Amino acid sequence: RLPFFFDGYRALWAADKNYSWMKLRNGSYRDYTPDWYPTGYMLVSYGREKFGNQFWRNVTHDAAAFDGVFYPLQRAVKKYSGETFTSFRDSAFKYYQKEFSSDRRKALTENSIVTSPHFVADQEYPAYVNDTTLIYMKSTYNRLPQFVVKTPRGEKKIAIRDISLDNYFDYHAGKIVYAAYRPDLRWTYRDYSELQVLDVATGKEKQLTFRSKYFSPAFSDDGKTIVAAQVAPSGKSELHLLSADDGKLIGIVPNNEGIFYTYTRFYGKDKLISAIRTPKGEMTLALIDTKTGQRKDLLPLSYQPIGFLRVRNDTVFFTAASGINDRLFALSLADRKLFELKDYYKRGYIGNYEPAVSDNKLAWVGFTAVGYQLCEFDKADLQWEKIDTKLPGMLPDWGIKALRRDSAKDLLDRVDMTPMAVTKYPKAYNLFNFHSIIPNINDPNYSVGIVGENVLNTFQSQLTFNYNRDEQYKELSFDAVYGSLFPFLRAGVDYVIDRRDFYKGGNVYWNETNLYTGFEFPLVLTRGIHITGLSFGSDIYYNRTDFQPPFNKTFHSTNYSYLNNYITFSTHIEQALQNIYPRWGQNLALDYKAAITNISAQQFLASGNLFFPGLAINHSLVVNLAYQQKAAGNVIDFSNNFPFARGYFAENLHRMYKGGADYHFPIAYPDAGTANLVYLLRLRGDLFYDYTRAYNGFIDGSSYKNFRSAGAALFFDTQWFNQASISFGIRYDYLLDPDIFGGSGRSRFEIVLPVAVF
Repeated sequence: RLPFFFDGYRALWAADKNYSWMKLRNGSYRDYTPDWYPTGYMLVSYGREKFGNQFWRNVTHDAAAFDGVFYPLQRAVKKYSGETFTSFRDSAFKYYQKEFSSDRRKALTENSIVTSPHFVADQEYPAYVNDTTLIYMKSTYNRLPQFVVKTPRGEKKIAIRDISLDNYFDYHAGKIVYAAYRPDLRWTYRDYSELQVLDVATGKEKQLTFRSKYFSPAFSDDGKTIVAAQVAPSGKSELHLLSADDGKLIGIVPNNEGIFYTYTRFYGKDKLISAIRTPKGEMTLALIDTKTGQRKDLLPLSYQPIGFLRVRNDTVFFTAASGINDRLFALSLADRKLFELKDYYKRGYIGNYEPAVSDNKLAWVGFTAVGYQLCEFDKADLQWEKIDTKLPGMLPDWGIKALRRDSAKDLLDRVDMTPMAVTKYPKAYNLFNFHSIIPNINDPNYSVGIVGENVLNTFQSQLTFNYNRDEQYKELSFDAVYGSLFPFLRAGVDYVIDRRDFYKGGNVYWNETNLYTGFEFPLVLTRGIHITGLSFGSDIYYNRTDFQPPFNKTFHSTNYSYLNNYITFSTHIEQALQNIYPRWGQNLALDYKAAITNISAQQFLASGNLFFPGLAINHSLVVNLAYQQKAAGNVIDFSNNFPFARGYFAENLHRMYKGGADYHFPIAYPDAGTANLVYLLRLRGDLFYDYTRAYNGFIDGSSYKNFRSAGAALFFDTQWFNQASISFGIRYDYLLDPDIFGGSGRSRFEIVLPVAVF
């Protein structure tokens, strides 16, 4: 029922951007598209309004049962509505377009800002330095979110914003304060929202708080104190007063009524003004004493959302829902008079949000089909209308009568808050809960796994089929991880068919069975704009090797145990939507295997990738390096995971070096699909060069050989069934050296399988 909920569709329709159903469902790398929540709400509410309360009960029952196998949801809609799904969908959209027809008329009669055919940028939370200088957050599809300053001379970048949950910030006297996101080092369910202070002049940043959960921070009038909402995991909300110099806690504003605070601002030295929500779900503006926590409501309580406060002298500017629009209001604190800004559609935006005020200027942002856009006016040109102290309008129901007869009014207030009995949960309940299919490529391994996780999220299991491109063996495996302890405990079993080794100019084949158990320390080191992870551990394996005929006459079956020790490290900066790979980043993997019983054998592998910017903003240069060595006297060979030069048949040789480079670039953004099955978001290319040098005793007497290849690949970034992201490609390899291990000719074509499906 909130106007904000429909801003996306309202902006698209006002700008005459009537995208296809598949584009609305699957998104775009070029254009803004709303997410599935408003889309789903329009279909569900329209269906219930027109066909009754049982309509969706019947439709979802048949669809979940795959009645008819193909397109079960669409078949069920037609069965119970008498309309094709396309007709039903179009009718639902037309119903809501009538509700928003005034947006279209106003956009046509005024000067619209929507002049670009594609998404431009989000400009959010403007703050005045003076009448001619604005600071705001700018987010685009090809660059990371950044603070910018706009003057009459143009726009200038201040700094890239750290990873955050939202774009909110506050400005005062050359300083910016905002809350940055940081995950816990160990537990994935735990994260933090830590305050950062940015110096606008130097671009340098200082972290004020650690392991905190602060939101919507704001400076005091003298810039020495910061107020922020602390939100505990329980949902309890508190206002904390902090030193702006070092982040030390000065005081906590008492909250004994279960109030939720948001967009809190200082008013004088000892008072705060905040948008608050009561346990009943109603909102108002409140004047709060910092010492006692006593609150004085400045407006009558209502279910109309209030937010984006800005205090200037004795006036509070804020946004509130009023009928079908989010409007801008001003409340005079001296005499409690309330004013509403008259409609301004001169730029074709939807809603008035995030006001900023200077001596002679007023700015805010409105949503458009090309992003949140800044609107700036002289105060003298604006017209304010005095209204009653109650916010006008009610939350709309968009003509859906079902909302009136099935109202959930006061639902939060009726929830029984009596604590429930606490009982032990059986940790083994539904232990093997398989839920997803995950194909994966980690060259030279190509696998597909069935993944499960128990309800407590403490035990993961996976059944996998893997194909190794180097040795061309097939592998069936089961792996399990118990993550309630630290380190993780791991165990598994796998059976390998047709493993091979290069021996005296030919191949020897065998099958093997492996049992293993071990531990792993997974650490998350993400901070600032860098996403970083470190993992290390060790496994002990028991291996049974059985040589196939006729090789079992020369080589005897054997069993042995070995240790597998590994370290993986990766770090990269955030990626913007259109970036193919991170513009800066590295990953490194080290693996050392050594036999500990019956035989003597060792193998060491180091591999990594370096990510660099390309010639254009969305181009990526990826340099890949690898080194592998096994002991000369190895009785057996460990599994070969060396990323051999592409296009060649690979063998596990004594010592191998690899260097290569890929240059990735976008080609086109088709935004087109067919039959609700496959949707093509992006077409991209890859030019590559690989060089592998291998040392071994070759049959021609040479001690080493070079394996070089170059080529190109065409990748398709797609969505399947309007849901699953799949990237696949076609690659051409040209071999610059002979392939002595198999195949003929220098030209090879390969299908590059998807990295992930579900």
